[in-house]
Amino acid sequence: MGRCFSIVGLSLGMVLLLSLPGCRSTPPGSGRLVVATPVSPVAIEEPSSLTVGSGSKEISLVDYQNDPSSASDEVSDEVSDEVVLAAPPPALPVAASQSIDHFLQLATTSHPRMRAARARVAAASQRAPQARSLDDPLLTNSFYPIADHALQTASGRAGNTMALSQKYPWPEKRWTKGAIADRETQMALARLAQVELEIKELVRLAYYELWFADQATQITEKNRQIGVELVKLAEARNSAGGSQQDVLRAELQLDSLDDRLIGLRRQKALAQADLAALVQQPGLLGIEPTEEIEIGQVSDRLDFLFTSAEACSPRLRERRWAVSRDRKKKKLACLQSRPDFVLGGGWQTISESQAVSGVANGNDNLNVMIGVTLPIWRGKINAGIREASNEVVASAREFDDTRDDTFRQIRRLSEEAMAADEQLKLYTERILPRAKRALQLAAADYRGQLVDFGEVADGFTEVLMFDLQIARTKAALAGAIAQLERAVGCEVVADDGSSEESLLQP
Repeated sequence: MGRCFSIVGLSLGMVLLLSLPGCRSTPPGSGRLVVATPVSPVAIEEPSSLTVGSGSKEISLVDYQNDPSSASDEVSDEVSDEVVLAAPPPALPVAASQSIDHFLQLATTSHPRMRAARARVAAASQRAPQARSLDDPLLTNSFYPIADHALQTASGRAGNTMALSQKYPWPEKRWTKGAIADRETQMALARLAQVELEIKELVRLAYYELWFADQATQITEKNRQIGVELVKLAEARNSAGGSQQDVLRAELQLDSLDDRLIGLRRQKALAQADLAALVQQPGLLGIEPTEEIEIGQVSDRLDFLFTSAEACSPRLRERRWAVSRDRKKKKLACLQSRPDFVLGGGWQTISESQAVSGVANGNDNLNVMIGVTLPIWRGKINAGIREASNEVVASAREFDDTRDDTFRQIRRLSEEAMAADEQLKLYTERILPRAKRALQLAAADYRGQLVDFGEVADGFTEVLMFDLQIARTKAALAGAIAQLERAVGCEVVADDGSSEESLLQP
C-alpha cells in the first residue's frame, strides 16, 4: 500500500511540476514579446511574396515572428485584466511652419490605430507555432485503494497503473494548419498597410485643408487692403460730386471681407484641431503649413494605374491571401480522411502482499500502446470538403468585388484629379489675369466717371473669388492625388507622360 501511494504522489508531483510555467512566466533577459519558434515563409501560388509594403517600409512575416517589437510597440509579457487609459501627451510647441512629411512621420509612428494594427500582426504571428505543434501528451495513473477489490494476476496483486500517450496527427495536417496561420498573418499585415495608407490620407487631407484656410486668409487680407483703397476712391469721387451710395457700397465690401475672414479663421482652427488629433497631440497649438504644397503630376493612363493597384493595393493583397488561406482550409478538410495515430506506454506495479496467486513473484508489467483513428464517417468528411469549397468560391468572388471597387475608386479619383488640374491651368493662365486686367480698367474708368461703382465692385469680387478658387483647386488636386495614392496603394509618378513607374514612399 505504501508503494502504491508513493507512486501516486510521484505522478501528481510530475503533473504539478509540468504545469508550473504559465502566463506569468517571463523568459530570462526578455522584456519584450518573444516568439519561441520562428515560422518559415510558405511558398504559395497566388501571392508570391511573404512581405508586404505598408507604404513606408516592407514588413516580413519572419521579422514579426523573430522580433515583433521591431515593427510594433513593446508588448508586456504580463497581460492585465484591467484596462488602463493612458493620458494624452502634453502639447508641445512646434515651429511656425512644418512640412507635411513631419506630420506623416508623427502620425504613422504614434497613432493608436497604427499601434493596434501592429499589435494584431504581432498576435497573429504567434498562431503558426501553435498550429504546427503537437497536442499535450496525456499522463494517466489509476490505482486500487482497496486491496480486496484490486486486480489479481499470476504475478501478484496490481497496485496502480501509469500510462503516457501522445497523439500524432497525419503529418500534412499540421503543416497545412501552419500554412493557414501564415496566411492569416499576411492578412493582418495587409490590414496594417491599409491602416497606414488611411492615416496618411487623413493627414494629407487635413494638412491641405489647413493650407487652403491659411492661403484663403492671406488672399482675403490682401484683398481687404484693396477694398480700403476702393473706399478711399469712392470717397474721393463723392467729394468731387459723386454719390454717397458708392461709399456705402465700398464699406459693405469691407464688412463682407471681415465676415469672410472670421469664417476662414474658424476653418483654419478646425483644420489645426484635426491635424493635431491625428498626430495624437489634440492640445497642440500653432500648427502652420508651408507657403506652398507639392502637387504631383496626374497619370492619365488608367491601365497603368490598374496594374499598379494590382501590385500595390493592400486591400487586394488581403483578399488574395484570403483566397489562398481558404484553399489551404479545403486541403485540410480533404486530409480529414487520413487517420491520426496515438503512441503510448504503460507501467503497472505488482505486489506480492495480499496476493491470491500461489506463484506470485511481484514482477511489474510493462506495455506499449499503438492506436489509430478510423475516418469512416464519410458523410461528415464530405460535408466539410463541400463547406471549404464554397468558402473558396466566396473568397474568390469577394476578391473580384474588391478589385472592381478599387478600380472604380481609381477611375473616379483620376477623373477628379485631371479635372482639377485642367481647372487650375485655366484659372492661373487665362481667367485670373483677365479678371485683374478688367478690374484695373474698371477702376480707371470709374476715376474718369465713365462707369459707376457697381462695375468696380463686381470686378473686385471676381478677382477675390478667382484667387480663392485657385487655392481651393490646388488643395482639391492635392487631396485627389492623396486619395488616388491610397486607392492604388503606392505613389504613382508620371514623367511628362513618357515614362511612368510605381514607387513606394521610403
